[in-house]
Amino acid sequence: MPQSTHIESTDTHATPNLFTPLRLGAIELPNRIVMAPMTRSRAGDGNCPTALTAEYYAQRASAGLIITEATQVCDSAQGYPHTPGIHTDAQTLAWRSVAEAVHDAGGRIVAQLWHVGRISHPCFQPNGAAPVAPSAIAAAGTLFTGAGMEPFPLPRALETDEIPGLVRHFADAAKRAVFDAGLDGIEIHAANGYLIDQFLRDRTNRRTDRYGGSVENRCRFLLEILEATAHAVGADRIGVRLSPTGVFNDMGDSDPLPHFLSVAQALNPFSLAYLHVIEGRPGHHMAPPEGAPHVAEALRAAFKGPFILNGGYGRADADAALASGQADAVSFGEAFISNPDLPQRFRTAAPLAEPDRATYYGGAAKGYTDYPALETVAA
Repeated sequence: MPQSTHIESTDTHATPNLFTPLRLGAIELPNRIVMAPMTRSRAGDGNCPTALTAEYYAQRASAGLIITEATQVCDSAQGYPHTPGIHTDAQTLAWRSVAEAVHDAGGRIVAQLWHVGRISHPCFQPNGAAPVAPSAIAAAGTLFTGAGMEPFPLPRALETDEIPGLVRHFADAAKRAVFDAGLDGIEIHAANGYLIDQFLRDRTNRRTDRYGGSVENRCRFLLEILEATAHAVGADRIGVRLSPTGVFNDMGDSDPLPHFLSVAQALNPFSLAYLHVIEGRPGHHMAPPEGAPHVAEALRAAFKGPFILNGGYGRADADAALASGQADAVSFGEAFISNPDLPQRFRTAAPLAEPDRATYYGGAAKGYTDYPALETVAA
């Protein structure tokens, strides 16, 4: 299992800011600037990370923690072109090269594990099968298949006896990530309308078995995954990501505040490394829709472990969130795309480079590893 160097804050009573060290379970962070998971669709043959992937993450190793792009736990988990997996030996070996590159650069990295559920298409599924979901409810809208935009298909509702197999896929992927690939931990992707989120929210979960109906039942899939992955790698190397009021991928819940309070409270017995919550600031594309409750503050109070916020933060409002106790760390997405040395830019108040949105998904080095770092700045 990867080892981490113990880091002490020089003044444990000082008001925290982005450069205050932090412990997340078994992982020691030198700062509280987290690189958020971002799909970049640049996996190679067999959905394996490439040498370019290793270079990309190593360039950003000054982050307190890197959370990788979402990574498939099995061959039915894919929903986009060229997204990586961690369920074959070749994929796992490729992730080891990524982990080694980041560690050699002084960084810490965890793998975000996902299954997309209904946000897929038969072209990504074994034998051209229908995607799976909690219930046979198609998402509104279209997805990119590699051959153009196509409507989301009608998914197949999972049989009750299939669900333990999916739980095992998460546990197996966690073991591959930590023990075989040498990453520092995992993040369970339970946000943004993918399979676990589809179980959590009543817009997409109409089941009548033990995985549907009550809040307790809708949480069951996530909690079973956490029990299995904690047994596999230790709960202190596991984080969870939630998006309680997010509408991405045609999501919604009839009463998100009490529901996700119950989810947060159900996580406490695991003593996880962290909870990572997406609730965009006003004007951000992940901000709660008009009329929806803001729930991050309530989840912060309900969850007893380290808490990471995400959603359009800059240097000043991230520091304010840390100083006020709204979060223990803040994750940054797009800013890390075009600023591989984002912590240095924050520390020196240097201007941030703007990302090229046309190169977000797919391609090679352009818009991926060719953003320059700042020249060395004198202390």
